Amino acid sequence: MRLRADALRNRERIVSAAREMFVEFGPDVPLDEIARRAGVGNATVYRNFPDRDALVREVVCSVMDRTVAAAEDALAETGDAFEALERFTHTAADERISALCPMVQSTFDKNHPDLEAARLRCEELVEAIMDRAREAGQLRPDVGFGDLMVAVAQLSRPPAGAACLDTDRFVHRHLQLLLDGLRAPARSTLPGTALTMEDLRKP
Repeated sequence: MRLRADALRNRERIVSAAREMFVEFGPDVPLDEIARRAGVGNATVYRNFPDRDALVREVVCSVMDRTVAAAEDALAETGDAFEALERFTHTAADERISALCPMVQSTFDKNHPDLEAARLRCEELVEAIMDRAREAGQLRPDVGFGDLMVAVAQLSRPPAGAACLDTDRFVHRHLQLLLDGLRAPARSTLPGTALTMEDLRKP
């Protein structure tokens, strides 16, 4: 059954508010506080999401979906390949997906089909964006998808609940420094080998 327009807007407001508060305060923020920020009643939250796990899963999957959309947009661009990679990287950082990763580990199955499908799609698209930049001679050959995503995660993840969210204003500056370091020709030799997602998943 399709949701009415007003019900859909309420659901979107709840997910948006939850994402903001999960990033700021972590996954244990009270649901009534999320309802207050979303401008809806507690009953509306529970009508849409029967428990916290359902809400967390919806938030993480919505962030993944937007990240996939950003990757699709970057891959569809016909201009400079490295600029497309740059735009995707800055957009991915804005989504703050790394701040939500602990919730994937602690509150629901990280191999949930919805999340797994979005994650695999994202990996395929970003690999394709990086391959195109590499083939154009713009991306150094000794970096992989895992290298990029680890760096984005480290630069864009705030300490949940800490009073240092004002460091957000430096994220894109430091991301650009990172991206400049990814350009070919390389000016140094990196230790180790290019990281893949398989490397990151190993315990």
